[in-house]
Amino acid sequence: MPELDTDYAAAGFNGALPFGKSPALIIIDVVMAYIDPASPLYLGPVNALPELHRLRAAAKAAGVPVLFTNIAYAPGGLEGGMFYRKVPALKAFHAGSPLGAFPLELQPEEGDHVVSKFYPSAFFGTALAPMLHAMGVDTVLLTGYSTSGCVRASALDALCHGFAPYVISDACADRDTRPHEGNLFDMQAKMAEVIDTDRAIQLLGGV
Repeated sequence: MPELDTDYAAAGFNGALPFGKSPALIIIDVVMAYIDPASPLYLGPVNALPELHRLRAAAKAAGVPVLFTNIAYAPGGLEGGMFYRKVPALKAFHAGSPLGAFPLELQPEEGDHVVSKFYPSAFFGTALAPMLHAMGVDTVLLTGYSTSGCVRASALDALCHGFAPYVISDACADRDTRPHEGNLFDMQAKMAEVIDTDRAIQLLGGV
């Protein structure tokens, strides 16, 4: 979209955020609800799991914190408020549902952190921001599901909490390439740096 890139740049978008000295990898809602073909939230076969494996390995090798998020509602979903009412498919995340489980291919390991959330952003209503501040984190690598929903919401809140958000384009996934690509474009313009897994691994190697 070169013409659109030019238009946005001329309007003063597409500034740059530096990659800091103390990053963390955040794997957002990579759970069975998005991977199981029988789930109403199934994203399809392009689920970014290979890239997520590579990123997690690179983060571990660099000594970078790895944090997972998941969703777990009590029956009725009161914790989710209007979000739960707007998206009936969130019933898949009632506590104990197998759809809320992490896939066998990508489980939290010893030393990883799990943050449970009720809304799209990994930051809203959770202890994520104070946890990251306590770790001295200045940059977050954002991955997971879905690009247009929880990844985007987390990128905006990361920025507002003072972290440089780096969204890893091929380590995120969505139900369709159109919201995926459109939201990556908009995040790059307004709130985040959008890079691919290869570039993220290069940056982690310099930590």
